[in-house]
Amino acid sequence: MTKPLLSTLALAITLALSGCAMLEPQLPKADAAIPAEWPLPPNTATAGQNVSSETSATKEQATPDIGWRDFFVDPKLEELIARALHNNRDLRVAVLNVERARAQYQIQNAERFPALDGGVARNRSGGNIANAGDYYSAALSASFELDLFGRIHNLSQAALEQYFAQEEGQRSAQLSLIAEIANTYLTFAADLESQRIAQATFDNQQIAYDLVVKRHRAGAVSGLDLSQAQTTIETARADVARYAGLVATDRNALTLLVGAPVEDSLLPQGFDLKVSGIAPLPAQLPSQVLLRRPDVRQTEHVLRGANANIGAARAAFFPSISLTGSVGSASNQLSGLFDSGTKFWSFVPQISLPIFHGGALRANLGVATADRDIALARYEKAIQSGFREVADALALTSTLAQRRQAQQALLDAASHAYDLSKARYEYGRDSFLILLDAQRTFYTAQQSLVAAQLAEQGNRVTLYKVLGGGWEEGTQ
Repeated sequence: MTKPLLSTLALAITLALSGCAMLEPQLPKADAAIPAEWPLPPNTATAGQNVSSETSATKEQATPDIGWRDFFVDPKLEELIARALHNNRDLRVAVLNVERARAQYQIQNAERFPALDGGVARNRSGGNIANAGDYYSAALSASFELDLFGRIHNLSQAALEQYFAQEEGQRSAQLSLIAEIANTYLTFAADLESQRIAQATFDNQQIAYDLVVKRHRAGAVSGLDLSQAQTTIETARADVARYAGLVATDRNALTLLVGAPVEDSLLPQGFDLKVSGIAPLPAQLPSQVLLRRPDVRQTEHVLRGANANIGAARAAFFPSISLTGSVGSASNQLSGLFDSGTKFWSFVPQISLPIFHGGALRANLGVATADRDIALARYEKAIQSGFREVADALALTSTLAQRRQAQQALLDAASHAYDLSKARYEYGRDSFLILLDAQRTFYTAQQSLVAAQLAEQGNRVTLYKVLGGGWEEGTQ
């Protein structure tokens, strides 16, 4: 490599390392206008928070640092989540989008460095010139644009922020997938428990109905009692079929989320304490925790990238300087291509000054500025939406715990009332209509308790998600 080309590259690198005028504006400060603390109803922090010693350490962690393996305590659910993180197609697309954004950044960032090319050619010239004929040439050329006003730097920074945004988008998609699998798993368990209750009720009412039929044949009960008994058994039969369909669709949904067939051994057997024992979360958290949510971070990176694009649009108003140099050798004979006296070199600095573009440059700056303002508004909206989601989940923490406790008390009372009514009917103290009413109340109380338990556990999953719970597989 000859001295002229070395000088060209040295000058380009020196100017690049010495820095350039940055025309990117200062990043505007977001004003989401949210309170510093959550608007919690009374006793939210303590209601339903009977936390064991195993979870006390988890409560002391910031929610985004709580890994999903620490939050979910059911080993079956953990295995399903692990499989989904490996097989789910939507998450796979999110990962590929990150790879694509990384490649786009590398393409854009490559413009910050000199381009070096080499080539060998056979040239033919003709006409009335002295040296017409064939000749061979080999050359090494370099080109570089002096980024004096930061255009290339800002474009590279915008591509980098887009890559960061895609990374956060992947994390947000992963967190949403974890929450969706947990909710589907809990729904599956609740529907399975409701099916079991409906089946047990149907079996009991089938026995009672057979007795009523015998007593009706003997003339001990009226046809009205027989018809009323039939309505209860057919209602239970319909519920058994309905919940069987729900269980089947729940399994299909779980299979789709996992991205692979799910064995029976990984399915819940009912809505027992082990399934519903999802660790609770602390309520006394500052609202600044929202800034760690992946979706909020994603919009922040989009905002930073849009701000960098303004710098690139501003730099387009200023001159651009390109340096091109080449060294090589030319000879009429291929064998003499690198002989003494065949070398040549060239150095071509070029300056381009925008004069008239019909307002395109100013319009491009206006587009970049508008995109930045849109990104700022979306960033603020993401914070506000996150605040509302967390506030809603925290507000339900206390009420859902109270609802579950009330439903449990109602079930205990309904069970006792049903036992008393059944005994009184067998002794002839009450009518069959009263017994049927007690049966319906007891059955409804059982199903309502399952629904209350599902709502409470589902809200905990939602709270974990909206607080930006740990998306990584590890504990922290």
